[in-house]
Amino acid sequence: MLLLAVLAAALHGETPPDARYNKAAVEPVKTSIYIGYVKLTAPLFTRTRTGYVSNYKASVFPFFFMSEHGQLTIEVSDDDLQRLAHGETVLFNGQAENSDGETRVIVGRAMPQDATQGKLTVRLFISKRIQLIFNTTYHFVGGP
Repeated sequence: MLLLAVLAAALHGETPPDARYNKAAVEPVKTSIYIGYVKLTAPLFTRTRTGYVSNYKASVFPFFFMSEHGQLTIEVSDDDLQRLAHGETVLFNGQAENSDGETRVIVGRAMPQDATQGKLTVRLFISKRIQLIFNTTYHFVGGP
């Protein structure tokens, strides 16, 4: 079945996706809020047809009742991955949907250090006036 997908892509002039980009790890990160902080963690991001997806947990200190969890979706094309591999900065969009069904807009920038790792700046829009800015790192870990 995989062979058929690769052959179909070759016939249409497409290159099969590079397996080294199948999974991505993002380091846990904190950002300050008025009198506390928000810690954002996500297990490995898994590549999809349009980008990456992962679950997340946002812990708010000292306002634990504002903590949440849900799913993050980031839009990253094959062309974007090729640009990262060549050392070019890539802008991306996405969204977070918490367990209550509320969605939040994500915009970000990936700045590669080499073909498999780099720095991320992610803006998570809580509302029109409130945004959280996270600065962290990423690295691709491959996988099936």
